[in-house]
Amino acid sequence: MFPHLCAGCGSDQLSRESLICVDCLSSLPSTYFHMHGNNPVEKMFWGRLPVTCATAQYYFTKDSVVQRLLHQLKYRGNRELGTFLGRMMGQQLAQSNRFLYVDALVPLPLFPARERRRGYNQAALLCAGIAEFLQKPVLPHAVVRRTATATQTRMNRLQRWQNMENRFELVNGEGLEGKHLLLVDDVVTTGATLEACGRELLKAPEVRLSIATLCLSST
Repeated sequence: MFPHLCAGCGSDQLSRESLICVDCLSSLPSTYFHMHGNNPVEKMFWGRLPVTCATAQYYFTKDSVVQRLLHQLKYRGNRELGTFLGRMMGQQLAQSNRFLYVDALVPLPLFPARERRRGYNQAALLCAGIAEFLQKPVLPHAVVRRTATATQTRMNRLQRWQNMENRFELVNGEGLEGKHLLLVDDVVTTGATLEACGRELLKAPEVRLSIATLCLSST
């Protein structure tokens, strides 16, 4: 009933099992941060948040395949793409010894009203795909977003941090005791949102925290 088209370029030249054509897959700008400590994402949190490991799978640039994929995921209702991209993340994370010892995955929560409008949380879809490779449970209710936030697109680092302060709340911290949690989101820019959520997760007794995002943006 509906054409099977590449989510990156709209081409119909792709296998039935894939959502992204070979040309778009080959053009994705991988960072390989998952293989290396002290990478730019980990350095982003130095002095801000005690993170065991952190990575972003791709570089984000404007007018790129990555931007088109994110647009499909966040604004065009492409749920299947979220899980597909999560599998790609999971495949890479499973190749790195640095992420094999996490105990559970935590998707960065959306404010409930926004999640209802979108119909899903894109970070939860990524977690579902990652979990297929890491074989770890997903904890979608470990932390909740209590208040909505203004868009951060035009905010500087300080404004983003102030915008996210006290937006998240830990739920059932006792159930997280002693776990190594992998906090997952689609994009990291300044790290303000992940820092605010991560601080709540670290309120649970003896929790260790790692971070994985689909892409790293410089703007």
